[in-house]
Parts: sequence; structure tokens; C-alpha cells
Amino acid sequence: MLEQLKQEVCAANLKLVEYGLVVLTWGNVSAITEDRRYVVIKPSGVDYATMTPEQMVVVDLEGTVAEGELRPSSDLPTHLELYRAFPAVRSVVHTHSRYATAMAQAERSLPCYGTTHADTFYGDVPCTRHLTAEEVAEAYERNTGRVIAETFRDRDPEAVPGVLVCKHGPFTWGASCRKAVENALILEETAHMALLTEQLAPGVAPAPQYLQDKHYFRKHGANAYYGQK
Repeated sequence: MLEQLKQEVCAANLKLVEYGLVVLTWGNVSAITEDRRYVVIKPSGVDYATMTPEQMVVVDLEGTVAEGELRPSSDLPTHLELYRAFPAVRSVVHTHSRYATAMAQAERSLPCYGTTHADTFYGDVPCTRHLTAEEVAEAYERNTGRVIAETFRDRDPEAVPGVLVCKHGPFTWGASCRKAVENALILEETAHMALLTEQLAPGVAPAPQYLQDKHYFRKHGANAYYGQK
């Protein structure tokens, strides 16, 4: 079942390797079906070098395996919480990419220092609060998703399609596997740029709001004019 979506999810996971966003078996990509009944996700701990579409695991929204011989990613409960919380999201990506993870470990949100960031993320990419000891012990992966949803209670997840989970690493999402992976790459690049910017200019201020607005809305919304129709 869902052979086309399995191919898309497998290809998206392999893009993480191509883009240098994962090492070993770290990271995962999932996608949800149009009817939002099933999720396809990378299997847990499988080597990217031997990964195939047939190995992708199909689960329902309760996490019950509908098809697949391998165990789904251990981060599956986080992905499921994000699909519940963000109805427009069709794909979720998690990596431990170096610079974005450094920001998460430093308990830092990622400021918008320039137009590269503003083209994709409308304002800071937030860092979540710490999970409590009880949240970690009770249902760690599910509560990771819940703390992300909590962080976006007053934010638009479509305008800021990514988050830094405190002491953990980045999650991104999008309307397709391709877009969610692209957002993961952009988040990593902008985190790297931000750290270099702070080294060159300690105390640097974020880009002016009017410049952020210009760059975000020329790519997004009813009056966007970047690219081709």
C-alpha cells in the first residue's frame, strides 16, 4: 500500500544524507496521506546506504503498524503529535544537523539576522522549553511533539516551518517531503550563518522588521512575486 508515498519518503530520507544533514542512522522523514489516515516513516536504525522504499513503515494515527516488517522510527510519536497539531503539514523531518543542534543545545532560538533567513522563516525559529523529568519518563517522544505544539500556540507553523527542541535538535515540516527537507537544509544553513555572524559582530541586532517583511512576503502569500508561476 501507498507505494508512491513510500518512494517519496525514502528519497527524502536519502536527501538528508546528500545534503550533509545526517550521519550514521540519525534523522528521519515522514509523510502523511491526503486523507490523514496513514503516515509513512523511515524504519528505526536502518543504514541509509541500504535503505529502500519497501522498508518504509506505514502506520495509522495511533502508531499501529499497518504495513511493514521493520519497527518505525523511535521518533514516530513526535511526528504523529505534529500531524495532529498542524493540520496543513504533510511531511515532518528530524535531524541532528551540526549547527542547528548546537543552537538547540545552547537553549537558543535562532534570530533572523538577514534576508537568507527571512526568505523562509518569518521571525525567529524558536527553541522549546525543557521537557520535565516526568515528561521524559512518561512518554518522551510524544511529549517532545507536545512541547513543540505548545511552543507554537501563538505562532504560525506555516510561517515558521521549524523548531529547535531544547537540548535535542531541529524538526522541520512542510506541505511535501521535498519542502520539509528543504526547510531542514535552510534551517541548518541559517544556523551556521547566525553563529558566524555573532562571532564577527557580537551583540548584532536582528534584521529590521521591514526588511524581514519584504523578503518573506515576496515569496509567500497572495502578493508573492518571487520565482515562476
